[in-house]
Amino acid sequence: MNCFWDKGAMFVRELLELYPEPKPHFNTLSTMVRTLETNGYLSHKAYGSTYQYYPVVSREEYAGSSFKGIVSSYFNNSYLNAVSALVKDEKISLDELKDLINQIENGK
Repeated sequence: MNCFWDKGAMFVRELLELYPEPKPHFNTLSTMVRTLETNGYLSHKAYGSTYQYYPVVSREEYAGSSFKGIVSSYFNNSYLNAVSALVKDEKISLDELKDLINQIENGK
């Protein structure tokens, strides 16, 4: 998705050129792009028998929906469980958690 946000509309072949060696197989990348389209993140414009894909969601929308999916899949749809896991694994400090609470209380 970052490639589409950074570069704009692209054909799969153009996207493939952005990858370092060893590049993924064209069909693999094409499947990934079509999956992103099926999930509502990309759309396409047809040029004969080929498609040029472009993003239809912002980075923020994508990040939000991805996070929702993670919370749903791995934390039983509980944001409290997700935050608890971050605290337990020391990925977020107590001070950061207090700052987050202050932001929430202040409506930010």
